[in-house]
Amino acid sequence: MRPKATIETTKGTIVIELYNDEAPKTVENFVTLAKKGFYDGVIFHRVIPGFMIQGGDPTGTGTGGPGYTFADEISPNLRHDVPGILSMANSGPNTNGSQFFITLAATHWLDGKHAIFGRVVEGQVIVEQIAAVERNAQDRPLKDIVMKQVTIQE
Repeated sequence: MRPKATIETTKGTIVIELYNDEAPKTVENFVTLAKKGFYDGVIFHRVIPGFMIQGGDPTGTGTGGPGYTFADEISPNLRHDVPGILSMANSGPNTNGSQFFITLAATHWLDGKHAIFGRVVEGQVIVEQIAAVERNAQDRPLKDIVMKQVTIQE
């Protein structure tokens, strides 16, 4: 059975099934960070309606991370083909850290470039609501949308 992550946000709860069979190292990284409380209190710093919401940067700037990077774990079996895909944000090949995004639509151009490691199983409406908030020219919400707590169910 695949583990699940519950992301409690200021807008509501999102439950994600984690693909530990397809992306074991990526899932292990996310689970380890979540269990340490790394994501608790971190904002979604970039939201784009019809595309994705992005979070996981402790600085809230889009440039922060856990202090390390790790290699891409791209599964040939997984595609950004539906809304609700959980994938690693990066700044190029093999630059994964703590930032992730959740899609709002099929985003095929990201296939092979971002490691998919889960999908939303409950709360996609919350993802949509987060994406719909007022934002500035850099796609940052005008009012912080906070991940209050991220918990793992194994």
